[in-house]
Amino acid sequence: MNKETPEQQPADKQQKLGPLNVHEIMGLLPHRYPFLLIDRLEDIVPGESATGLKNVTINEPFFQGHFPAQAVMPGVLIVEAMAQSAAALVMYTLGEEAHGKVVYFMSVDDARFRKPVVPGDTLKIHVTRIQNRRSVWKFQGEAKVEGVLVANASFSAMIMGY
Repeated sequence: MNKETPEQQPADKQQKLGPLNVHEIMGLLPHRYPFLLIDRLEDIVPGESATGLKNVTINEPFFQGHFPAQAVMPGVLIVEAMAQSAAALVMYTLGEEAHGKVVYFMSVDDARFRKPVVPGDTLKIHVTRIQNRRSVWKFQGEAKVEGVLVANASFSAMIMGY
């Protein structure tokens, strides 16, 4: 049996997996309504990358105050959706080793917001591992709507027991 972790395997041995539906994501993350900000995880390459999807609807509770006359998804929630996509990837990658652990956000760097995200948009959030050392993982994230970059950031998180 191969004991290499996915990030130690050569690229030709890594395979794309998924997609994971919202119920499978809830099995990996503690987030729930109204703070679960990804509906699906696809194009999964364990230990490396994944794409999260968020269907943005007018029914989102944050639209009541941001902004009532011109609904715009808050940029901080787009970054949170990136972080949740990365956290789901990490927990999926760790498998049984993740039992009893949670991913905690540590830092956000170089966040850029390029276009407003509005009801009716589908965010495609691509996250790529930059590095990981022990329990700390660093990612680069990009959020796109219809192929157009709307936001990007790099961020790190720590896996800890609860």
